[in-house]
Amino acid sequence: MTLDEIFKKSVEKNASDVHLVVGEPPIIRINGVLCQLDELGNLTRKKAEELILSILNPKQKEQYITNRELDISYELGSGERFRINLHFEKGNPSLVARIINLEPPTMESTDMPEIVYRLADLHQGLIILTGPTGCGKSTSLAAIIDYINKKRSANIITLEDPMEFIFQPDKSIIRQRQYNFDFISFPEALKHVLRQDPNVIMVGEMRDLETISSTITLAETGHLVLTTLHTPNASQTVDRIIDIFPPHQQDQIRMQLSMSLVGVIAQQLLPAPDGQRRVVAREIMINTPAVANLIRENKIAQIKTVIQTSSDDGMISMDQYLQYLVKNKKITKEVAKEYVIDGAGFDE
Repeated sequence: MTLDEIFKKSVEKNASDVHLVVGEPPIIRINGVLCQLDELGNLTRKKAEELILSILNPKQKEQYITNRELDISYELGSGERFRINLHFEKGNPSLVARIINLEPPTMESTDMPEIVYRLADLHQGLIILTGPTGCGKSTSLAAIIDYINKKRSANIITLEDPMEFIFQPDKSIIRQRQYNFDFISFPEALKHVLRQDPNVIMVGEMRDLETISSTITLAETGHLVLTTLHTPNASQTVDRIIDIFPPHQQDQIRMQLSMSLVGVIAQQLLPAPDGQRRVVAREIMINTPAVANLIRENKIAQIKTVIQTSSDDGMISMDQYLQYLVKNKKITKEVAKEYVIDGAGFDE
């Protein structure tokens, strides 16, 4: 049993993720459900170490053993690609791999609402995709990049960790840069990206204060900037960004965010009625003058009400989107109740 064989089997079974844990057989996630590959037997520490180290070069092995964590991308000879996180648990080597489709997703394949097409047509401002791990943020981000690439002439620069979907230039130039390979620091890369004549900049994830600050500044300088954040909804996204800054800087960042932000797309994946696939549910906030004013005045809690009452501007709350999915029989009412936030419209 080789790691490539495990990966190939996971692709054949249309899995989304692969887990290697000492003491368990390899585990794959299919439509959100974890399934054991029992026929491959339980992993010993020695076998897990052998499988994981087999895909690392000497420098990566040193980084993994020294730092106890490593993010890499990996490609099978047949072309399938994986985003891999290596770590240790209870002193044992462990792996989680996300399977990446060969073809970048499209706006159509990701059921993107019409308002997102309008956001993607903008030439400046900040678009943030949010949600928990595994909710498809990277896929939605790639769909927007694919749309821009096919529609207009732009110089698109991506900063990724690790690189996921591989884009083929169409009407645009695309430079895909990978952390620890093409650049060594997100803040440093963002500092120099302005000298690379960009039109569109994709920052894989806003991880820390310096990256968030640099990303917002880029959006203020006449560029369209796309990024992700691990927050459950639009108002908490705004809160998280502001709260990461020291108190004496928060008034300034509220002002910057109110001017540079154009939209927040918060999403989660839910099981479809047939159990064979998952359906995306999205909350969408557009930075209208009313929202911008709430951000400036630090009345973030009121943003939720504005989203619920601003459908004419393309906004929709998560609960409203869940109601839409139930009405169109894309999810069941029982599933909607599990993910609902305020509960309105789902009482018996």
